[in-house]
Amino acid sequence: MTTERLPEHTPRLDWMKLAPDVFKAMLRLDTAAKKHLDEGLVNLVKIRASQLNHCAFCLDMHSKDALAAGESAERILQLDAWAESKHFYTAREIAAIELTETVTVLTDGFVPDEVYAKAAQQFDETELAHLIAAITTINAFNRFGVSTRMVPGHYTPTAS
Repeated sequence: MTTERLPEHTPRLDWMKLAPDVFKAMLRLDTAAKKHLDEGLVNLVKIRASQLNHCAFCLDMHSKDALAAGESAERILQLDAWAESKHFYTAREIAAIELTETVTVLTDGFVPDEVYAKAAQQFDETELAHLIAAITTINAFNRFGVSTRMVPGHYTPTAS
């Protein structure tokens, strides 16, 4: 049995270099969206949305960022199965994760009232507005990553 890894795929294009104003605007949006929210919660939201969107680059980045910020590997690993491992998370985190899923996967065309109500119980209106903005922002970043085939594995988190 061979243990040699397969080669990396080639990215389609470097969107950050080719559209620097868009990239800078996305970074400003990300910074603004995170205001009023806990860094650990934002990391969980970014990881969960990236899992749903199959964005390997963003999964690599945000998992590394979460670990560097003190998140446990166990909670990151369980995130894909959060509904069966809710005991790893707070009620506030579960509300954010559920909202992330419904905003990310809009197959029914809307965010169900019960999901929104749970989030509204856990977050004040300002926090909720920022949470929705954070979810929307990571979804946009995921779409850049997936469509341009950004290559995971080379990201190194910076010190917070």
